[in-house]
Amino acid sequence: MKSSSPAPSHLPERCCYDHSHHHHHQTISFRTGQSLSQSSSWPRLLLYLWLFWIGGQMFQVSASHQHFHPHSIKIPGDITLGGLFPIHARGPHGLPCGELKKEKGIHRMEAMLYALDQINSDPELLPNITLGARILDTCSRDTYALEQSLTFVQALIQKDTSDIRCSNGEPPLIRKPERVVGVIGASASSVSIMVANILRLFEIPQVSYASTAPELSDNNRYDFFLRVVPPDSYQAQTMLDIVKALGWNYVSTLASEGNYGESGVEAFMQISREAGGVCIAQSVKIPREPTAGEFDKIIKRLMETSNARGVIIFANEDDIKRVLEAAKRANLTGHFLFVGSDSWGAKSSPITELEDVAEGAVTVLPKRASIDGFDQYFTSRSLENNRRNIWFNEFWEDDFRCKLTRPGIKLDPDKKKCTGETTPGRLRMNLSCDLVCHVTCCVPAGKERIGQDSPYEQEGKVQFVIDAVYAVAYALHSMQLDLCPGSSGVCSNMDPVEGRLLLDYIRAVNFNGSAGTAVLFNENGDAPGRYDIFQFQMTNHSHPGYHVIGQWTNNLRLNLEEMQWSGGDKTVPESVCSFPCKPGERKKMVKGVPCCWHCELCDGYLYQVDEFNCETCPSDMRPAPNRTMCSPTPIIKLEWNSPWALVPASLALLGILATSAVVITFIRYNDTPIVRASGRELSYVLLTGIFLIYLITFLMIAEPSVLACALRRLLLGLGMAITYSAMLTKTNRIYRIFEQGKKSVTPPKFISPTSQLIITFILISVQVLGVFVWFTVIPPHTIIDYEELRPPNPDLARGILKCDMSDLSIICCLSYSIVLMVTCTVYAVKSRGVPETFNEAKPIGFTMYTTCIIWLAFVPIFFGTAQSTEKLFIQTATLTVSMSLSAFVSLGMLYMPKVYVIILHPEQNVQKRKKSFKAVVQAAKMSQKTSNEKQNGEMAIEPDRSQ
Repeated sequence: MKSSSPAPSHLPERCCYDHSHHHHHQTISFRTGQSLSQSSSWPRLLLYLWLFWIGGQMFQVSASHQHFHPHSIKIPGDITLGGLFPIHARGPHGLPCGELKKEKGIHRMEAMLYALDQINSDPELLPNITLGARILDTCSRDTYALEQSLTFVQALIQKDTSDIRCSNGEPPLIRKPERVVGVIGASASSVSIMVANILRLFEIPQVSYASTAPELSDNNRYDFFLRVVPPDSYQAQTMLDIVKALGWNYVSTLASEGNYGESGVEAFMQISREAGGVCIAQSVKIPREPTAGEFDKIIKRLMETSNARGVIIFANEDDIKRVLEAAKRANLTGHFLFVGSDSWGAKSSPITELEDVAEGAVTVLPKRASIDGFDQYFTSRSLENNRRNIWFNEFWEDDFRCKLTRPGIKLDPDKKKCTGETTPGRLRMNLSCDLVCHVTCCVPAGKERIGQDSPYEQEGKVQFVIDAVYAVAYALHSMQLDLCPGSSGVCSNMDPVEGRLLLDYIRAVNFNGSAGTAVLFNENGDAPGRYDIFQFQMTNHSHPGYHVIGQWTNNLRLNLEEMQWSGGDKTVPESVCSFPCKPGERKKMVKGVPCCWHCELCDGYLYQVDEFNCETCPSDMRPAPNRTMCSPTPIIKLEWNSPWALVPASLALLGILATSAVVITFIRYNDTPIVRASGRELSYVLLTGIFLIYLITFLMIAEPSVLACALRRLLLGLGMAITYSAMLTKTNRIYRIFEQGKKSVTPPKFISPTSQLIITFILISVQVLGVFVWFTVIPPHTIIDYEELRPPNPDLARGILKCDMSDLSIICCLSYSIVLMVTCTVYAVKSRGVPETFNEAKPIGFTMYTTCIIWLAFVPIFFGTAQSTEKLFIQTATLTVSMSLSAFVSLGMLYMPKVYVIILHPEQNVQKRKKSFKAVVQAAKMSQKTSNEKQNGEMAIEPDRSQ
């Protein structure tokens, strides 16, 4: 059994004086591990002076203050530990404390008492050493907690009491305050930071069970601070991993003003910036003292970026509750998707009567286990066996919604009376009440039972409170073994306990905690990060509430199949600034917001290279339908079944048949007068040219190949060159003969059939020579033209298989024939006065006039369709039809009348008297005379047709 140091059975009959009740001026000195003379830090010196002042003020008012409002529990022991717990909430304006906090306050504080009982009853841990405690209420306010924590350093402040005397002149008997070797707490990070600055000054180690602010990991500023919970940097990483696992990239943050909320959000934002992929839409801070309507303004501000449905919330319970209330008032139930920190955890108090708003909320809580031993301990607590807890009466009234009766205090008629009555003649003395209040309190023995007559669920941080107490106990145990070898109890080497040495022992502990997990500290005094992930669910469960959906231990394991959202929906809601772009759309980022973008279509001939860039497809390709790649452009050519081919081919075929009929007829009647009179040699040459003109149509429609392209080059101009060379030779012969007849009776040279053929072939050879030069310079080949049919809509883009003949090359190929045509037309005009009975001057003239009209119409049609999507087909059809029409004109006007006479009127196909050159001369003179008379206005004389 462990024994506590015996208390004196009686005190001498001298006036008693309590350190904390002294009202006179006193000289105060400090006993710390580092004296003032050793400190070179001016801030520390100023802190000492501030403590000197505030200490005096506190000591002057503490007696009267504690007399009416007890705020500490004193458990005697050989070694005393301090405890800081938020027994009450922050009070309204002007009051330090508010309503009782049953879970975060009473549960956690009782966990420390439970741990002390377990340690003190363990014969293996700290044998013959009893741990005591001084437990204070922080009232969830950092400034108030600072005032309260001065109690822990009273024993380290020596006062000069030499000027104090009792009424009988003797020195007073001063009750020395207990020395606190270490402090368990606090809960809120802001409170721990405030208290840590005082405790490190007096080298008192502090082990927190709930403070998670990353700021406290700074070992230079908070070297005497440790914690059995992981810091918010781990928690922030966990929350960021959750956000990413849910596919969110645009969230808002909400933080309670203070170290916990602000540092938690700052850690989340810093980690998200470093990791990338998540942007912060709004970062809202909840004021420490919010005004009326403040939370409605917060909800309104969050709705400014309504796409950011995910809200990362680092806030205390009260602020969480008021945020949910404001969201409900704004009729936004189910809109916000909360991801709460461990301050929300799995608590029911923040969501009471707001379950529909909180549905789907994902919360994080350091990995914990329910401690069965504590459940048995706490549910067995009653007013009778738990008198050491001075706040237990208040808890009892709040938990059972009843009112205890006290002497002299009238019962509130609105509340029921707690069951049980005060036993007559047997007043139960509340020791804590007696020591602090100096009065006897009568407490009725309530018959209510925790967990039976009221709901009970172990608070989430109970495990960590127990682990924190055990961490100090194991450190003291190791210290005792090292400093007091061979002896039990507190030896002189441990009296007093040196704070810095105890800190080293605490940092070195490594044991299995109350939940079976290892309790240890890293170089910054932080515990390893182990988290459970909860989601508050209402539907599809027999027990609505928080359900474990994953865990985090250096990496996230999240069961998405177990998650459900508002209304029981299994689909993960979206919280994104911009929705993913469709295939073929690139992201145009919004400046300064890497998670927001506009989607721009890769239009025209652009395709999507990556999510940010579009590039133009190569000239022989076009974008695929989804515009994520390029596909080969379809290749087309003029097909035989196309209307653009059928019409020219039909005309050409008809022309070939007609030409063949004329040739056959001429061959059949080769020696007849009409055939001979028409100049058989040149007629056959001319008909050959006409035949080739018709033939070129089929070459222009045929599938391009090297041979087809070579024949196109050769025959395109050759047929017309042959035709018009022959016509030019004829008209030139007629013109020269009649012009010569006007001057003399000597016939002109080169008018014989042989001469005519030579002249014709010389003219034709120019065309052939030009074509062969073209063959040499640019050999004929096929090309695929992707630019000709490349309209704005790439779906209509086509590659055209064709010969390497541009529009200009076609015109150049035809230009010589056009020159021959124009020259022939000029001679036809000049020969218009020749009598009709002389050869073919007039028919050739009409042929050339009509041909010129046809080709004048061809030019605008051919070049006017250059921008058409069917340019190749239109131009090919226009060219071939124009050539066929020219051939038809020549064939019809020059040979159809002869064929008509030969076939239908053979009686006219007889030999007439041969004209001598003398007759031609006479006809030429007569023609000239007639022309002159017409110019003088005289009546024209009918020519003599008897010749």
